Amino acid sequence: MSESRFASWFAKKYTFIFVPDVTGQFLRFSIPKVIIKSAAGLALASVAGFGLFSYNVLQKNEDLKELKDLRGVAATQKLEIQQFGQKLKEMEAQLVRLEQFDKKLRVITALDTNPQKETEYGLGGPNQDAMANFSTASKRYTESLLGMLNTDIEHVKKQAERQEVSFFELDEFFKDQSSLLSHTPSIWPARGWVTSTFGYRRSPFTGLREMHEGLDVATQIGAPVIAPANGIVIREGYHRGYGNMVEIDHGYGVITRFGHNSKILVKLGQKVRRGDAVATVGSTGRSTGPHLHYEVVLNGVPVNPYRYILED
Repeated sequence: MSESRFASWFAKKYTFIFVPDVTGQFLRFSIPKVIIKSAAGLALASVAGFGLFSYNVLQKNEDLKELKDLRGVAATQKLEIQQFGQKLKEMEAQLVRLEQFDKKLRVITALDTNPQKETEYGLGGPNQDAMANFSTASKRYTESLLGMLNTDIEHVKKQAERQEVSFFELDEFFKDQSSLLSHTPSIWPARGWVTSTFGYRRSPFTGLREMHEGLDVATQIGAPVIAPANGIVIREGYHRGYGNMVEIDHGYGVITRFGHNSKILVKLGQKVRRGDAVATVGSTGRSTGPHLHYEVVLNGVPVNPYRYILED
């Protein structure tokens, strides 16, 4: 650049005249145009830079707020999924109990053709490792996690539908067999501890192996002995070995016996209903201590009474 051209830039000036008041002297000074334009450009650039900086700060604050909101949503979703998974586990446990009850009902009703012997239950949601990482999970991972829950829900739903069909079949059977069921032993005749089960055991008197044809339920003397089903008292009184004994005929080939009672509360020929007290626990006859000896006889053959007990 030539010196003459450079000098020409500064030769072009803006002249400013200031009049302080009417009587004052004029103030006059000149500034090269190039300096004015440079200052204006610098000011404009500063304003633009400040505006960009302010925009970036605002955008960053907005992003931080959005991130905070997303973390809050993720935490809420994590808690909801954990609670939902727990509910699925509870539903699974309930279905297991229903299936066990279903099987027991089918044993006493001879409905052995259970259509749901092969069952699969939902597992009740994702594992704990997956839940621990949920707060940092991506959208794709979250969708996968929810997909696992949906799969478990479908498993539980299908099993519940199968169980509903099975119970409907049992309900129809019960309606047709209401009389049989009311005369079928199905509850504990006394509350206590089972000290001897049905089957072979070592005799507490001889030490030899013998067949024990009932259940021994140990409890306190005087505890009530309950009729496990409707029936008629066909024997009552003292009998060798059993001590004070009560025998009830429930019809359909089923008879129950209750031995070692301290007191008999029913008479020969008396009709009883399920839940009626027929005697009190004692230790009469061939007994080593207070307990109830309970037998179930089907068509003249002793069978395991536990098969007929529906209560836990």
